[in-house]
Amino acid sequence: MADSFSKKENFKKKIQKQKEKALRREDRKTNNNKGAEDVFMYVDEFGRLTSTPPEDRERLEVNIDEIQLGAAPIIAEDIRKTGIITFHSEKGYGFITEDNSKENVFFHNNSCAHPVKKGNKVSFEKEKSPKGFSAVNIELVK
Repeated sequence: MADSFSKKENFKKKIQKQKEKALRREDRKTNNNKGAEDVFMYVDEFGRLTSTPPEDRERLEVNIDEIQLGAAPIIAEDIRKTGIITFHSEKGYGFITEDNSKENVFFHNNSCAHPVKKGNKVSFEKEKSPKGFSAVNIELVK
């Protein structure tokens, strides 16, 4: 059985599209004006992307002895702090207002070595509790 006229036309269009696609592919291969320079990016010594290769740039000299390996050392903080007491003697607890940060720290009467009154200056250590920080090892400052 013979093909109809529209089938023949569709087949011709399909063949023509394939030829055009092959020509475009061949043209792209022959006229490729993009070189490797346009495709690659480089990272400089500061971590920034740049288009100039590393050997063309000026380099920053770094002293090897100044490079610190590992984690930064932890600076020891003074664990003893001082503050003034706001005390509720009938309830058995109070708050110490830190001198340098003006932060209120909870304390209980049981953590005091000596009896304390409102307005006394004390030194203490902060301890993490479930409800925040609390003061322990409370001593009067003369």
